[in-house]
Formats: sequence, C-alpha cells, structure tokens
Amino acid sequence: MAEQGIEALLLTHLPDVRWLCGFTGSNAALAVTAKTAVLFTDGRYTTQAREETHGARVTIAKQSALRECCALLDTMAKKAWFDPQHTAVAELGLMRSGVGAKKRRGFFVALETPLASALRMVKDERELALMSRAARLGCELFEGILPRIEGGVTEVALAAELEFRARKRGAEGMSFETIIASGARSALPHGRATEAQLPRKGFVTLDFGVILNGYCSDMTRTVHVGRASGEERAAYEAVLEAQESAVAAAKPGATCGEVDEAARRVLRKARLGKYFTHSTGHGVGLEIHEQPRVAAGQEMQLEPGIVITIEPGVYLPGKFGIRIEDMVVVTKTGNRILTPVTKGWIEL
Repeated sequence: MAEQGIEALLLTHLPDVRWLCGFTGSNAALAVTAKTAVLFTDGRYTTQAREETHGARVTIAKQSALRECCALLDTMAKKAWFDPQHTAVAELGLMRSGVGAKKRRGFFVALETPLASALRMVKDERELALMSRAARLGCELFEGILPRIEGGVTEVALAAELEFRARKRGAEGMSFETIIASGARSALPHGRATEAQLPRKGFVTLDFGVILNGYCSDMTRTVHVGRASGEERAAYEAVLEAQESAVAAAKPGATCGEVDEAARRVLRKARLGKYFTHSTGHGVGLEIHEQPRVAAGQEMQLEPGIVITIEPGVYLPGKFGIRIEDMVVVTKTGNRILTPVTKGWIEL
C-alpha cells in the first residue's frame, strides 16, 4: 500500500479477507490503513470472528457490515481503494452510502491491479503443506475409485461415490462440481456428471478436487474402459507427452505463456493442436481458480511458491476427449508435482 500510495484499503473478497486475518465467515468487510485493520461482520459470527481473527480488531455491525466499514474509512482517510474485480454495482452504491455526502463522489478509487490476490499467489511453507495434504487426498480418492469404473455405472453414481469418500476422509467439500464425462461425452471439456452410463468401451475423464483447511486441490485423470483403438492410444500418448513437456517448462523465470506453448507444441506436432481448446492451467489456493493464468501470450514470470495446474487436453467432437492434469508448485530449482498418482495408460 505504501509503495503504491494507497492510504486506505477496503477488502470484501472473502478469500482475501481470510488470507489476511483468518476470518472464514460468509459476510465480511476489512478496512486496512498503515496504522490499523478492522474487520466488520454481523451478529451470526460474534464468537467465530473473535476466535479466528488475528491482526485486526473485530466489530459486529448493527446493520450492514459493508456500509459500517465504509463509514469508518470515512473517518480515517481522504480516499479508499477497492478491488473492482470483486465489487458489484449494487455493492459500490452501498459503499458510497456509508460516506459523507461531501466526500462521496471521489472517495473510492478502483485498484489498477488487485493487491491481496497478487500476494496470495505465492504460497508460504504452511500453505504448501496444507495444499499438499489436499492434493494427496485427491490422489488417494482416484486410486480408490478405480475399481468402481466399469461399463453401465452412471456418471452421477460414480461422482457421488467419489464425493462421499472425500467427505468420509475429512474434506470440507469439493473444490468444484465434479466432472465425470465418459464415451463421446468425454469430448466436453467441462462435462458435468449426468445420468449417462459409462460405456463398455471408451474413455472416462475424472476432473475433481477437494477442500481441506480452506485450500483447494485439482487433478484430472483419463482412463479407458475396454480395449482401446490405435487412434485412442496415440491421442492419449500425445496428451501425456504434452502435459509432461509443460510440467518440465514450469520453473522460476519461465513465463506462463512459455509453459502453455510447451504443451501446444507437442500437440501441433501430433496434428491435434486444433483440438486443444482451452488454456493450459491456472493458479490454485484458497480459490480453485486464482492468478496466474497459464495461457498463450501470458508474460507473467513464475517464481518459487506459485502453485499452478497443468492440464492440456484434446477433444474430438462426437468421438472422445482426453485431459491429464497435475498441480505443480514452482520451487527454487524447478518444480514439484503435488499430484503424483500415475498418469500412465490405464485400461480397465
């Protein structure tokens, strides 16, 4: 804040609030200046806020936590900055209503680039330990569910079994709606589980993650039920080579665009480049999708402590799709895969 000349900062994005002061409730506004930090929430969280919050004074709002937080900022600063990426138009109106009429017009200033999310991008050792646990649980769930993958089982039944096992193992929830897409539906990159039955012969893509201690995991594996064709085997090997090439490219100083290109180069050589229709990966942490974005043209350089996914895939409409995804943490000398469960060919 000092470096950017920011006198006061208003934070309302819940992952940012949690990261900064520890509070995990669903309603929060955090005011930060050079001298103080004050968390506003509502009466539902009176006890929880005081137990969880560190580094900030807790105030229980009588009506609107956001409005009352802004009223405090009005007394503390001439201007306050906020993150426009996480502020709705209605919220901005409520923020302004908490400020005196004379200052209201120019009091709130939109940040050019988010502050908290940029800091959250680089994980410390405590965070990496938590994320490793979440990723390890995901790997164990994948290995445990393999015997349940067979023709005739519905996608939703398989997803339910996976999620039930995750909860039994201590997961707070799933990182996102579990993706299980089989047969021709595996060509849908985000094919949510349906009542469709797994084929007697064809690919099954499983993309899922769990939340432990607030931190997300994310992984994808694609397996084949029944005997595969030569085209299917060749496509899988190409995706695997692309994924491993991109993993090898993820190191300090490499740009996100270079990691993306490492995967695309392999798939173009295999004449499958046009079937890779999404970015290569994204950051992971308290949110399942965080900065940075691992995509073509992205110039941001990786540094130790950043956790990204690397998940190239190919999707042939009406035929099949394949995606392989690992979570990777950038280290001082290269990277470490947090989801080391096998990604070699599996034919069930």
